Order: sequence, then structure tokens, then C-alpha cells
Amino acid sequence: MKRVTTLRILYLMIFAWGMLSVVSPSASSSLSLDAILTQVEQRYDINDFSVRFFQTATLKAMEIQETASGKLQVKRPGMMRWDYEKPDKQIIVSDGTHLWVYRPEDNQVLVGRAPSFFGEGKGAGFLSDIKSVRKNFSITLENKEGEKSYRLKLVPNNQTQDLSRVFLVVSPDTFEVMEVITYNPYDDETRIELTDYSYDRNLGDDVFRFEIPDGTDVIKMDQ
Repeated sequence: MKRVTTLRILYLMIFAWGMLSVVSPSASSSLSLDAILTQVEQRYDINDFSVRFFQTATLKAMEIQETASGKLQVKRPGMMRWDYEKPDKQIIVSDGTHLWVYRPEDNQVLVGRAPSFFGEGKGAGFLSDIKSVRKNFSITLENKEGEKSYRLKLVPNNQTQDLSRVFLVVSPDTFEVMEVITYNPYDDETRIELTDYSYDRNLGDDVFRFEIPDGTDVIKMDQ
């Protein structure tokens, strides 16, 4: 169960950063969808950032819900690091080409190549080319009544077993993405809340590489 949930969340993580790829002017309710997307793109037109996350994953059919929290760091082109702090320690690292998922409690690391594991357009493609999101998804503005933030609905042009729709909740003041919510065809939900952004921190490339500890069990993900 832990492995299945991890793989679902990995997909969301890569997608989420692709969509998040200068302080912009204040938003107005009259902004068009295209204008909102442009502001989001400008907001994340940076070298790197870090942000706190709180994640909730729900498997609908089994009525199982798991929560986790930690810190995300991202650097162009295509580098990312998720440090899970609660409830269990876990590290997910990608240098844009390689991917490591380390669980110290299990003395285990999953190893793969980010592009091959996530598929065409799901890994480095999103990280390096934000325009691919507009090309590969049908995007609509679907605000709830009384909601001040912008709620964008993304439906993939080619649905897969991993993803049927995505909602991005965007701040009307800063155009930061505050929440990413994804659903698969089974209506399982993964929700990630993002807070406390810090931009252009001059993160070194070494932050996004992982040295496998001696004696750790290594599992190849793309075999």
C-alpha cells in the first residue's frame, strides 16, 4: 500500500512543479484565463525556490487517508527534492535525469530515470517548458461561489490510469499556487497545500543528488 501511494504522489509532484514553471500586479476578477496563466508563469520564472507542503492522499474505494508534511526545494532545469518530515522520514530527489526515493526506516531506496519513469511530458518536459501544460491539457476557470482565489481545472488531452483531472488553487494577490489537487479515474484524491515560499535561494546542484548509504536495499523502478 505504501508503494502504491508513493507512486501516485510521485506523479503528482512532478506534475505540480511543471505547472509552477517579479511579483505580479494584483489580480482582478475580470482577468481572463489566459491572463491568469501568464501571471502564474511569470511568478515562477525564477532559478529556484523552496516551500513547505502538507499532503493528503485519499484512496476512495478503500476509505484510506494518509497525511504527510515536509519541505520541497526546486531548481531549474528539472531538479527537485522533497524532504518528508512527518509522519515518516522520506526523501525524494531528482537531478532532472535520475530519481531516488529513500526510506531510511525501511533501509530501502527506489532508483530510476525521471523521464522514463514519468513518461513523455511528465518529468523534465514540464519542468523546462511551461507551454507544454497549455498544449497537453484543457484548462478552464472554475471558481466556487464566494471563493476569492482562482481555481483552475486541468483535464489531460490523453487521460491515463494515473490522472483524470487537476485543480490548481491560485492566490489572487501573488499568483502563487496555494494548493494542487489531483484525481485519477477511480476518484482517488491527492491534495498538496503549499505555504511559506522562498525564492532564488541559490541552491547548489548537490542538493539534488543522492548518495546511497552503504547496505541500503536498491530497487530499480524502471525495470
